[in-house]
Amino acid sequence: MEYFVIIISAIFVSNIILSQFLGICPFLGVSTRISTSVGMTGAVVFVMTIATITTYLLYYYVLEPLDLVFLKTIVFILVIAALVQMVEIILKKSSPSLYQALGIYLPLITTNCAVLGVALLVIQKNFQLMESTVFAIATGIGFGLALVLLASLREQLDLVNVPKGMKGIPIALVTAGILSLAFMGFSGIV
Repeated sequence: MEYFVIIISAIFVSNIILSQFLGICPFLGVSTRISTSVGMTGAVVFVMTIATITTYLLYYYVLEPLDLVFLKTIVFILVIAALVQMVEIILKKSSPSLYQALGIYLPLITTNCAVLGVALLVIQKNFQLMESTVFAIATGIGFGLALVLLASLREQLDLVNVPKGMKGIPIALVTAGILSLAFMGFSGIV
């Protein structure tokens, strides 16, 4: 039951983008097409999960025993940067079209505060390793859900007559705000 609560909370109630407002840059930048959003979701879920597991182990088995807890943010950022480089190399070899579609946004995962936020949240919430892993995967899925929802809405908005001053990012921000309000309806479930 505890894992179910973590999953529902991470995906819907405390959505990393729509409730905690972390990861807004890729949320607005990559959400122009559904295919790109799905690819970015896969990359973020992978990096977020591996980064959370790695930083959890580093924190509890290296930093805490050596009384170097004050270095956690710097160490976490370095680990995330290394993992993103690894994902970038893998995508370049295995899926050049997805690598090309993600463009500048793939390196932005390095500075995506959602990935760092999850790594820090599992430490703050005193999750065990399995809970941390489930939380990271569910948070990545929540990130992807918000990303794909906004991408589908933006694709639909491309087909309708939007006032000239609202085209592009302005209508995307309004749509994201309404989407965020819709997700507020899930508060109180868990």
